[in-house]
Amino acid sequence: MSTKSRAVSAKGVEEFKPYITRAIPLNAVINCADNTGAKTLRVIQVVKAKSRLKRIPAASVGDSIVCVVKRGPPEMKKQVYGAVIIRQKYPVRRPSGQRIVFEDNAAVIITPEGDLKGTDIKGPVASEAAEKWPRIANLASIIV
Repeated sequence: MSTKSRAVSAKGVEEFKPYITRAIPLNAVINCADNTGAKTLRVIQVVKAKSRLKRIPAASVGDSIVCVVKRGPPEMKKQVYGAVIIRQKYPVRRPSGQRIVFEDNAAVIITPEGDLKGTDIKGPVASEAAEKWPRIANLASIIV
């Protein structure tokens, strides 16, 4: 008899999610790539991060994070916002076998509902983030 439980087999087909190395740990300072006024963000939490005990949580392209504005207008400084990582320096391996590398780590600030706070995204956006977040794909000028 099969050892697999019915609950697992009844779950259905899951969406294919390629493995992306998580290269942006907690306390990393990253660029803000939208026109909200914020310049740099500090990562303070990775949303839905499953990890090992005592391992520092880290984020990758397309992940949702909670961050604090480090540089920007005075009314935004020290404020906590949600954000989505759109670029990372560490190579991202695509299912086709090619690797893509960006020159900086960058994120865009989002509202609690998942909409973008800004109206423009500066620079390229990884296609992994654009697939996960359609609202980011709408505003992106370049999707790589």
